[in-house]
Amino acid sequence: MTIREKIRNLLIQAIKRSGFVVDFDISLDASGQEIHGDYAANAALILAKKLNQDPLLVAEKIKTAVLKAGSGIFEKVEVAGPGFLNFFLSKDYVQKQIGEILREGNKYGSLKIGKSKKVQVEFISANPTGPLTIGNGRGGFWGDVLANTLTKAGFRVEKAYYVNDYGNQIMALGHSVLKDGEAKYKGDYIDWLNKEVKEKDPYRAGERAAKLIIKKLIEKTVAKMGIKFDEWISETWLHKTKRVDKALAILKRKKFLYEEEDALWFRSTTFGDQRDRVVVKRNEWKTYLAGDAGLHYYKFSEKKFAKVINIWGADHWGDAPGLQGVVEALGHKGKLEILFHQFITLFKGGQELRMSKRAGVYVTMDELLEMAGRDATRFFFLQKAAGTHLNFDVDQAKEQSAKNPVYYVQYAHARISSIIKKLKIQNSRLRASSAEAAAKAGQGFGGQAKSKITYQKLKLLNHQSELALIKQLIRLPEVVEDTAKDYQVQRLPQYALDLATSFHQFYRDCRVITEDKNLAKARLALILATKIVLKNTLDLMGITAPERM
Repeated sequence: MTIREKIRNLLIQAIKRSGFVVDFDISLDASGQEIHGDYAANAALILAKKLNQDPLLVAEKIKTAVLKAGSGIFEKVEVAGPGFLNFFLSKDYVQKQIGEILREGNKYGSLKIGKSKKVQVEFISANPTGPLTIGNGRGGFWGDVLANTLTKAGFRVEKAYYVNDYGNQIMALGHSVLKDGEAKYKGDYIDWLNKEVKEKDPYRAGERAAKLIIKKLIEKTVAKMGIKFDEWISETWLHKTKRVDKALAILKRKKFLYEEEDALWFRSTTFGDQRDRVVVKRNEWKTYLAGDAGLHYYKFSEKKFAKVINIWGADHWGDAPGLQGVVEALGHKGKLEILFHQFITLFKGGQELRMSKRAGVYVTMDELLEMAGRDATRFFFLQKAAGTHLNFDVDQAKEQSAKNPVYYVQYAHARISSIIKKLKIQNSRLRASSAEAAAKAGQGFGGQAKSKITYQKLKLLNHQSELALIKQLIRLPEVVEDTAKDYQVQRLPQYALDLATSFHQFYRDCRVITEDKNLAKARLALILATKIVLKNTLDLMGITAPERM
């Protein structure tokens, strides 16, 4: 449970003990300014409006009850403005959170809000007709980090790649590989496939080429991106195993299909779509939507996912209503969420990069990873909300200075590692290695802990920069909770930057290696906790936490 949730529960109890009825959502937000405390709530304003009472009087009554219920947590609770409640955490409570972080180690930030519900995140899913482009990559990093965060929040998550290896694009790929008059795709990889593929039938040639593209190109690129899928689902496999036919049979039995103009149509307008959708064409070829029907029959009826999150490029926005209608018609309303990511523009040397040397059309993910490196590429891709256009500056991503955000964050982790190394060398009595070992082993600060750091020593952490750093550390569980709820993964790199900034400020203001041995031990505990939280955050983003730079 997050600290925010603990305070929220105390607030609910206080409201009830004050004689009020809680029949509305209680929101608690982090305060933007130190003068307004650590958290703020507008519950008194809402209650006063409902009861036609003075909000200041209502707030004062709740404040008194909160202070009684939350003894030890708050330094003070203030009534501000028209009736806001501002909560100030006590220094003692804040200092003790260092022990909690060191006890939990790499589990710090983990929550149980997912209640082990089974969730699938499907992402990338680019047609196997060529190398992965930077457009595919944005959804790749975003989906991967969202899945990591949902896992941290307590969901059972599977990552999936849907391989569209059926239909017109496969026929077009076959013609391209055979280099006949209907060729569509170009690039060096087509020349390679022309030598590898022996089939002369265009569709069979396309099928063979798609398998090679997946195995020899896409899977290798995905590995370079640091992504590991739990399942690669083939559209052709869905057709061959009759899952598509099973899904269409269900829709037909429920009278959601009809024949018109020698084609089979899905009544998509029944579910709010602007038009009905073809699922079987005149030539008897099944459409993307038919394949998606089989795919989601498999996801919900066989795999039993409680929630499925599909991450698509913005160019597929128009396909979402039809699929949502199909999922509802199959009996799984509300279980599918479709998220969209916008496009990317690359800049290098102040110039926009448009063309790929290898693919001939777009910049590939392999090219970008080679230019900027995986860590920087991941961080930059994650910084912006998926629904906004992303400008990627390759030169900035390669720069080794504070101007490069990922370098700035990683340098904080490396600096902590350097301090710990110096402590080991300069003063063995601080037993930095024992403290770090205790943290990794999940040991605390009580009598069973091997570390010499105690709660009494933690009370020495009174400097403004020390307390500000601790307050940043304890935000991680809240960042995980919020991201698991709204999928805004750009919150993670921003949090990493905020945490690194707080640490660098602490480093400027407070010497860890000091003649005051007790203070040195307390600050050692603080930087060990910071190292843990930084690494946990970087792990969520799939970015390395270097020991030296």
